[in-house]
Amino acid sequence: MELSTPLQYATDPRAAADEAAALEAAGLDAVWVAEAYGFDSPTTMGYIAARTSRMRVGSAILNVYSRTPALIAQTAAGLDALTGGRALLGIGASGPQVVEGWHGRRYDKPLGRTRETIELARRIWRREVIEHHGITDLPLPPEKGGTLGKPLKLLNHPVRDTIPVYVAALGPANVRMTAELADGWLPFLYVPEHSGKVWGGPLAEGAARRDPALGPLQVVAGGLLAVGEGAEAVRDLVRPQVALYVGGMGAPGRNFYHDLVCAYGYEAEAAAIQEHYLAGRKRDAERAVPAELCELLCLAGPEGYVRDRVEAFREAGVTMLNITPVDPEPARLVERVKNWL
Repeated sequence: MELSTPLQYATDPRAAADEAAALEAAGLDAVWVAEAYGFDSPTTMGYIAARTSRMRVGSAILNVYSRTPALIAQTAAGLDALTGGRALLGIGASGPQVVEGWHGRRYDKPLGRTRETIELARRIWRREVIEHHGITDLPLPPEKGGTLGKPLKLLNHPVRDTIPVYVAALGPANVRMTAELADGWLPFLYVPEHSGKVWGGPLAEGAARRDPALGPLQVVAGGLLAVGEGAEAVRDLVRPQVALYVGGMGAPGRNFYHDLVCAYGYEAEAAAIQEHYLAGRKRDAERAVPAELCELLCLAGPEGYVRDRVEAFREAGVTMLNITPVDPEPARLVERVKNWL
């Protein structure tokens, strides 16, 4: 099992990149850079590329609405060149609130767009001359307003003609497609004890259609990490995040994260979180997050307990443990956990 961390996108990106470089020295294998509707991730990833030498640098995630498939492929190829072959491309559909509210794009065909992006990116990295007609038309045909477009291929020669593609997916159909096509999977609010119940079927169905040349699906998941006396208190730090996503990321009936927590068995709690959050009672929404769920989403407690949590993630199929260290000396904690893997 490898070890990675999500870059905290709401903080100063230079300070976060400094910390990423220190964690690389402690043994961290990869860093994932989020975007949401804050600073863009490619700029920060390029900066991290210059500050590191071994660690892989990934996007988590570039959404498939605000950039064309060709631009996503170009960005990944550029990052791969800057890092000397250390890029990881994390993509996904994001959610309607960001796509429609921030990018002004219609939220339609999320699976088709993701599938098309994967297929086109891989063709572009192989420097094929691209002619494709689907959700995206390359080149744009005359009947859709095209006048001077012609089939093109990537101008540069990529460092690698295959860059690992990871997909952020939660729903059954999306997870099925990810297991079929992607190199890796980026689930969110992942509870290893419930993963088989929620995703076992779609993962198996997708794997049955998977090209053996892709190798096994890589799975990136984890949570807040704290080890030692009093570390259990760290679990409460996930309450605002869970309340935000379960309560606020979508209207009732159209919230992936709410549906996921319901599938874990917390239907009543999810309903209470959403009701409080949408009514503006954010503190009440946070208090409604069950303590058991907070515990399962974290790796926080005495050393023996945390080591058992690491094994629970491993046994569930996680290949890269994605941790956020909560410690005055995060590099020391990363080095300690790395030795357990």
